[in-house]
Parts: sequence; C-alpha cells; structure tokens
Amino acid sequence: MSNVDGQSTKSTRSGVQSVVRAFALLDLIADAGGRATLSELAERADLPMPTIHRLLRTLVGLGCARQMEDRGYALGPALMRLGDLAGRQLGDIVQPYLRSLVQDLGETANIAVLDGDMMVYSAQVPSQHSMRMFTEVGRRVHPSATGVGKAVLPSLKQERIAQIVQSSGMPELTPKTITDYDELLEELDRIRERGYAIDEEEQELGVRCFAVNVPGAPTPTAVSVSGPKSRLDEEFAKRAIPLVQGAAQQIGAELNRVE
Repeated sequence: MSNVDGQSTKSTRSGVQSVVRAFALLDLIADAGGRATLSELAERADLPMPTIHRLLRTLVGLGCARQMEDRGYALGPALMRLGDLAGRQLGDIVQPYLRSLVQDLGETANIAVLDGDMMVYSAQVPSQHSMRMFTEVGRRVHPSATGVGKAVLPSLKQERIAQIVQSSGMPELTPKTITDYDELLEELDRIRERGYAIDEEEQELGVRCFAVNVPGAPTPTAVSVSGPKSRLDEEFAKRAIPLVQGAAQQIGAELNRVE
C-alpha cells in the first residue's frame, strides 16, 4: 500500500508541476505580446527543451496555444472564452469598489487590464452628472496615452514596456498626448515616485483622469476616476487620490484572496 501511495503522491506532484510550467509558458507568451518564438521561450522559461516541446504540444492540443507558420507560438482560441468569462467575473468583483468611489467622489470610476499591448476597460460605474466621462466596457486604448495605461506600465520590466510601445505605437490622440518614448519613460519615473498616474487630456481634450495600479493583480490592472477637467481640479485630486489608492489596495487583496 505504501508503494502505491508513494507513486500516487509522486504522480500528483509531477502533474501539479506540469500545470505550473504550462501556465508559466502561457504567461511568457502573453508577456511577449501574445506570441513568442521557441528560442525566446527556451531562453526565458529556464526549462529543458524537451519539456518545453512537450508542454507546448499539450497546450496546442487543448487549443490554449497555436503554432504559427514561422514556428513560433501564440495564445490559442480556447483562452478567449476563459478570458471573456474571467473579464465578466472581474467586473462583478470590482463593482462594489467602483460604486463606492462614485458615491464618494461623484465622478466615473473605471477598471482596466492590460491585454497584449493595449489596455481594455473591463468595468465602469458612471457618474450621475449630465456631463460625464463614459467609456464603453471592452474598449481598447493605448497604454501610453491613458491614465490606466500609464499606471500599470511602471510595474513592468523595461523590455516589456519597450515591446508594448513598439507594438501599439504612440499615436497623437490630442495635442497633449506623449508621443516621445524618452518623455514617456520620464513620466513613468514620476508615476513610480508619486504612486499614481494622471491623464492630462492626453486621450480626450477636456477630460482628466487619476489612475492607480492594482498591486498583486494576476494581470496588470488599474483603477481610475475620470471626468471633465473643470471638475477634477486640485482640490478634487486631494480627496480622490487617497480613495483611488485605497480602492486599488482593496481590489488587489480581493483578487488574491484564497477561498
């Protein structure tokens, strides 16, 4: 009996390890912008090549990865359904915190996640003002030109930031949009130091946004409040920023809570 139990335990441990390694490969592909070459994966995964091949074959068979014509690998279609459901659940989780921000501040509250090289709005609670900021849930926006994007970029490695900017570009959405990479890096340094990002009419003229990175989120995530620049003044910032930072902390803890 002890031999059987020992074999079962060994098998279970091996299975758990394989799951961890498979998800690690998917994370590496995601970090690379959704596709990566085999050599890139081998360099970053710190795994034997036969193991990488075996895991990738399994992931491809499950539809979680797909092999490209250039022999590289991309995230597979099976993840789309999981991602869609996970996004909806994220919206359910964060709604109470967004509603609390709107109740306390009177302005629109948002949550957005990094998806590949773009930020995607996953949930929103709108302000009750007739003149308000409204962003459709599911909208994809450039990280370099948005408060939510600039909030999450400082938490990423330098090479990942460069990859995102190279892939998504830095289009001039308004005359105030940052379009120079070095200027963006300087802005990210300021955000790291003060702990929050500001969208100063960079995505839309007349609109200001304060955003904070969600610590410990499974994927880069930011929470924000946004509205007309005329209402989101210096006095508003003094009240809003601590509340948004508190909401980010609470959301991060909620997302990491183990039932």
